[in-house]
Amino acid sequence: MSATTTRTPPPAAPRVRPGARAGGRVKLTLPVILLLIAGALIAVSAVRAITGAEDVTSSGQVAGALASAVPIGLAGLAGLWSERAGVVNIGLEGMMILGTFFGAWAGWQTNAWVAVLAGVLGGALGGLVHAIVTVTFGVDHIVAGVAMNILAAGVTSYLAKRWFNVGEAARKGGTPKQSPQLDNAKQFTVPGLSHWLDTVEKHHWFLVSDLAGIVGGLVTNISAITLLAIVLFVATFFILWRTPFGLRLRSCGENPVAAESLGVNVYTYKYAAVIISGALAGLGGVFLAISTHFYLEGQTGGRGYIGLAAMIFGNWRPGGLAMGAGLFGYADSLQLRNGGPSVHALLLLIAVLLLAMAVWKFYRGARIAAVVALGFAVLLAVWYMLTDSVPDEIVEGTPYVVTLLVMGLSAQRLRMPKADGLPYRKGQSG
Repeated sequence: MSATTTRTPPPAAPRVRPGARAGGRVKLTLPVILLLIAGALIAVSAVRAITGAEDVTSSGQVAGALASAVPIGLAGLAGLWSERAGVVNIGLEGMMILGTFFGAWAGWQTNAWVAVLAGVLGGALGGLVHAIVTVTFGVDHIVAGVAMNILAAGVTSYLAKRWFNVGEAARKGGTPKQSPQLDNAKQFTVPGLSHWLDTVEKHHWFLVSDLAGIVGGLVTNISAITLLAIVLFVATFFILWRTPFGLRLRSCGENPVAAESLGVNVYTYKYAAVIISGALAGLGGVFLAISTHFYLEGQTGGRGYIGLAAMIFGNWRPGGLAMGAGLFGYADSLQLRNGGPSVHALLLLIAVLLLAMAVWKFYRGARIAAVVALGFAVLLAVWYMLTDSVPDEIVEGTPYVVTLLVMGLSAQRLRMPKADGLPYRKGQSG
């Protein structure tokens, strides 16, 4: 009598909703991205119509946001290059300071493009120092970065008193902390389109005028350095994710021991990444000096740190970084241009976004996160309804508050390079 064998059928593969990853996260396909953009436009337009804060979507606000986003984005791009190779670069603020100072010094005596070159070289010099300290001597990356920020601020403060002590200030024995006036970089405007969009914007039509204001701000008086920054974002994605050089560089940030076993000179790639990082930070710094027409001590205003936050928000990817820089640039421009009224309107916009997030978290089963988001949405909505303005201190701190809020809400989805910030020595075992 033969025994019968019962075969257990294999478990069924889990069903994945269309447009979602197997892990439950929504995949950011083009339709999903377009849907999110459309939803954001409708929300912003509705807030503008309800509050009457016309500057929320004006072309001037958008142009200011773009100008504010460029140095933040370049600082974030600098951090991306460095950290993808495994080197944490807290010293971005110091490298931006070097870029503003040396760029202003060169631009004062020559022209804007020589200023750009000098600023890039100044930042690259800071990157080289950071690479020597961290890669060669193995100093803790955070400590080295903080030291770089302090050193750059001190050196440029001393040199500014020596090199910019000219003209009337020199005769009076003064020690100025700013440079003489600089020439601006060439600016571009799309002829015809800019004027037509401005006309549509002034009608204040729902959504249509808002869209016209947003597009108008992106095609009017755009600096050549802004266009260069856009090219650098595209080039970074192509180089790091589409070339053998980029694959080797990213492998140094994920598993340098394995990369070394495959013949990659890890030290060389780390040095290259950190020097490029410094050059990009320097470019962001010189953009500040050129756009304001002079160098001023403390000009960077913490943008190196905000750039790092934008990079983390973007999950160490150029596309997400660009979105983060745009968000922080918008908040910065909002408090600079119109202060209280626009920031007060921003309370309602954030409340709406938090409500949408609460619904999404509840749908995903994250009940606690949904309740927290809903609670903050209610608090902001009540704050908006019971007040007509916000204190000046909150207005001035808007970019930093937005930074903390965004970082807190996006922390759960982040994945940094595995070997980021870890010490490496050639020949070490895994």
